[in-house]
Amino acid sequence: MQPLTGTGIWAFQLRYGDAGAIREMAIELEELGYSALWIPDVGGDLFSAVEVLMGATQRTTIATGILNLWMHTPEETAQQHARLTAAHGDRFLVGIGVSHQHLIDRTEAGRYNKPLSAMRSYLDGLDATEHPLPRERRVLAALGPKMLQLARDRSAGAHPYNVTPEHTAIAREAVGPDALVATEQAVALTTDPVVARAAGRQHASIYLNLPNYTNNLRRLGFADEDFADGGSDRLIDALVAWGDEAAIAARVQEHRDAGADHVCVQVVNLDDAAPQAQWRALAPALVQ
Repeated sequence: MQPLTGTGIWAFQLRYGDAGAIREMAIELEELGYSALWIPDVGGDLFSAVEVLMGATQRTTIATGILNLWMHTPEETAQQHARLTAAHGDRFLVGIGVSHQHLIDRTEAGRYNKPLSAMRSYLDGLDATEHPLPRERRVLAALGPKMLQLARDRSAGAHPYNVTPEHTAIAREAVGPDALVATEQAVALTTDPVVARAAGRQHASIYLNLPNYTNNLRRLGFADEDFADGGSDRLIDALVAWGDEAAIAARVQEHRDAGADHVCVQVVNLDDAAPQAQWRALAPALVQ
């Protein structure tokens, strides 16, 4: 696998929906020059979704942002990575995360326990399988200091999500100069602040109820008043870059200046339709 650089696309629309439409979107995104396509995991057949994207592309890295470690055994993950790599080339980057207590305990109360230890055990499992998943083919969803240290020691690096450029600098310092920092950045391609912040608040609404994210945002200087009423303008503007193509490119560059090797942008709108027009419009400004 080549070192991951440039700009990628993070999109749930590339995971859920008609497989034929997803293939067409993936083909176009590769043609536009985006270097990676990132998809989420909240259960279901994740690896078939990865295979759709890998089958539609030839050069683009396909990444999970993130594989939920509670929902896939290490043996399954390592075996599927080996299978997909053999079939489609060395382009599958496995982003792994501990998810959130409310989601995991919903089906089995008390299952979500000691997430840092769970991640260590999962990585041990990946190393012990018949076809181990190499550390350079995995990254960790890491926000806090301990998970960032684990990402440095046991993986290719970190995939910070729902963060600011200030956090990217913290991540770079934590993982060192040689590890991968692949930061997600939400964006709204509109110059209307009312529309942009409405889309931003809709996007952020789930995250402002999750301690993993709010604890990290507190470390970055945000407080209770920033989380109230859907999020303060200061918080929404920090998490969701908005404006024209140049303004969004400037925020992406802030992450690069702070130490990101790769930035994957997640276009947010007030509806859930695939933002293909925005992907096209942003490509000339973001693709390197």
